[in-house]
Amino acid sequence: MTTPPLLPSILLVGCGKMGGAMLEGWLARGLAPSVVMDRHLAELPAPHRVVRSLDTIPADFKPDIILVAVKPQKANGVLAELAQRFPNGTLLSVMAGRTIASLLAACQEGNATASPMIIRSMPNTPSALGAGMSGLYAPPEASEKQKKQCDQLLSAVGETVWVEQEGLIDSVAAISGSGPAYVFLLAELLEQAGVEQGLDAKTARALARGTIYGAGQMLHQLPTDAAELRRNVTSPGGTTEAALKVLMASDAWPHAVSTAIAAAVKRAKELAS
Repeated sequence: MTTPPLLPSILLVGCGKMGGAMLEGWLARGLAPSVVMDRHLAELPAPHRVVRSLDTIPADFKPDIILVAVKPQKANGVLAELAQRFPNGTLLSVMAGRTIASLLAACQEGNATASPMIIRSMPNTPSALGAGMSGLYAPPEASEKQKKQCDQLLSAVGETVWVEQEGLIDSVAAISGSGPAYVFLLAELLEQAGVEQGLDAKTARALARGTIYGAGQMLHQLPTDAAELRRNVTSPGGTTEAALKVLMASDAWPHAVSTAIAAAVKRAKELAS
């Protein structure tokens, strides 16, 4: 049996929920010797290592990709430091809202001659289970090698799509980056409604989660359009139709979901400034 090639080596800066989710997937898949810079993470299995600050990174370590997964509001100081040590590295940002221009400006605050290649991505937390969904954007000057290495990392923990305009990353963030939270909220609400209708909490939870899992599998495995799958479940005059009349009213889900996504996109753009 052929051993799959190792993923590119990384310097992962920040290992919170998103960074940690991706790291779990990469370690399971097989990662070239890498370094994680984080104040709270425990040790990693060799040959990987954890450092607490930039000046403790081994002097001979030259990562293929520098992946920045800190909070957008805290990125400037980190990027200024990184630009001193890796002025021309390939930087993959998973931060919502932060544009390439703003990231480059932050790098040049620390090193005026820094010229990193910056690629943006928006993954999501199911990456920890190899079921992530990531959108990426690369500027025209990015090389095929740089794009391939970024794609290798993110496709190792799920599926990837590339967008042709940087601004569309904000839409990706609102749909798939934040999307798991919307699904989890639906699970919560289905559980609560089940209890309201007389089910015990354990049964309501099993029904809600099992239903979302099964429907997700159908969406993932079947080529059928989501609207057609919905219609296939909806018998005229039946229980599903009765529920959908409420959910699909113009002031219900169609309005709420559209408004919610617009709010997420708006917030992503606010984070850029």
